[in-house]
Amino acid sequence: MTLLTALLMIGIGFLIGTFGTLIGAGGGFILMPLLLLMYPDMPPDVLTSISLCVVFLNAASGSAAYARMKRIDYKSAIVFALATLPGSIIGALATGYISRHVFNIILGCLLVVIAVFLILKPQQGAYATGFNKGKLTSRNLTDASGEKYQFSFNLWNGILISFFVGFLSSLLGIGGGIIHVPALVSLLNFPIHIATATSHAILAVMALSSTIVHMIQGSFWEGWQTALCIGAGVIAGAQLGAGLSHKVKPKGIIIALAGALLIVGVRLLFTK
Repeated sequence: MTLLTALLMIGIGFLIGTFGTLIGAGGGFILMPLLLLMYPDMPPDVLTSISLCVVFLNAASGSAAYARMKRIDYKSAIVFALATLPGSIIGALATGYISRHVFNIILGCLLVVIAVFLILKPQQGAYATGFNKGKLTSRNLTDASGEKYQFSFNLWNGILISFFVGFLSSLLGIGGGIIHVPALVSLLNFPIHIATATSHAILAVMALSSTIVHMIQGSFWEGWQTALCIGAGVIAGAQLGAGLSHKVKPKGIIIALAGALLIVGVRLLFTK
């Protein structure tokens, strides 16, 4: 890898880290399509391993920043992170059995569907009425700025969602935040700022477990230099993204998330 290429990768990582942390998505949903376009002949399992490693570095850096802001719901993060682990391991093992064309279609369709749901109803708890039922778990959090957050959700539904998030995100190399944040906000009624911070903590655990599986399988080592260069950029970008998050209104974050999803999803569907 040349010095110019390395600097370009670091710059890309910085931008991905900033935006990905701002919306709590980890950046994998942006990075994976970019990798698909930049390395058209590289196997999906290698690209997935690169993306997941970068997502881990981004999520770890972002989580440290959100921890200082006291916006992470640690009790939920621990339970949901544990629920993602079986799914993420199964998804990582299954990646090598999917063709590149099918891989693009699955990822593209998933991103477009989520985008449409968010655009139609961008507010907190938009789809929670029919989903967030039964015995509810309540949370009362106060962040470092003194803002209070009170919300209730069905813990078991959150565990079920987290398992599937772990599987899909590991299978597709997108980290999971792009699915988890909309689910936490729209289905489980989490405030957007708590959802983005908590999602990052979950992402760090999930992406690390998937990356380790790829390391053991050997697919990671083909692209480790690319992963580290982009990762260096996302670590710095994640700090900036977390710092900017309190300056952006919750609805603005959701709309930005939906717009990014739609653009990337459509682009993937028309990639041959």
